[in-house]
Amino acid sequence: MMQNYRPFTGITPAVKILLILNIVMYFLSMFIDSRMHVDTAHLLGLHLPQSVFWRPWQYVTHMFMHGSFGHLFFNMFALFMFGRILESVWGTQRFLIFYFVCGIGAGLLNSAVGWLEIHRLMEQYYAFQNAPSPALLAQLVERQLGHPAQWVWEVVDNWTNNPDSQQYIVAGKQLFRQIVELKVNVPMIGASGAIFGILLAFGMLFPNTELYLMFIPIPIKAKYFVLGYGLLELFLGMQNSATDNVAHFAHLGGMLFGFFMVKYWSKNRRRFY
Repeated sequence: MMQNYRPFTGITPAVKILLILNIVMYFLSMFIDSRMHVDTAHLLGLHLPQSVFWRPWQYVTHMFMHGSFGHLFFNMFALFMFGRILESVWGTQRFLIFYFVCGIGAGLLNSAVGWLEIHRLMEQYYAFQNAPSPALLAQLVERQLGHPAQWVWEVVDNWTNNPDSQQYIVAGKQLFRQIVELKVNVPMIGASGAIFGILLAFGMLFPNTELYLMFIPIPIKAKYFVLGYGLLELFLGMQNSATDNVAHFAHLGGMLFGFFMVKYWSKNRRRFY
């Protein structure tokens, strides 16, 4: 069953290709953004279904876009550390299927959760249009933006001080609309959904493998690491903090799809390995 397991061999083919593609896309997107003044993250990142910028192919292309070098580094480090082990066990074809299913599944769950959030926000928007209030606008700004620019609070404060002013009522409605459009049109980027699927699979296949993590002085078994990480992502996703720009439900989507794929493949172990 484990005859092809070679954890300390060189980098495996699929992992090598994925590393190269992600690194090339990161620097290529930087070049295009700066020289051609094109927002590649906007074009290739995954938008919510309500956005006019949503395109079907974004469920794949978002996996090759990263917002910072740190974002890229940690995703690729995890891909190298755990992905090559899974590829050694499964083979290149099965590993690639798993990787893309988890990445696409992460996007699907993120879209579903995002669709519900925007649907609720639009209901609030239409209710606000019928009964505009500076207090409601202040609550929305704090809940959705967290720490907005100073001019945003100036609009709220001016309207609060002049509640019957048509000028500030119009400004308040426009600001509410801008917040809705901002939330709708923020793209999701990164390979994290696929990476979380890989972490989940590693924890299922090698549950008692001890991992040594930064800032934790003692080893932790893979199964506890994956379980703890998943619970943390669920907690942070439910918190839905305005200052948190991490797509936690995309991470959970990668783990969810990864779980079902591992369980499905494990029904016939002669085909699984």
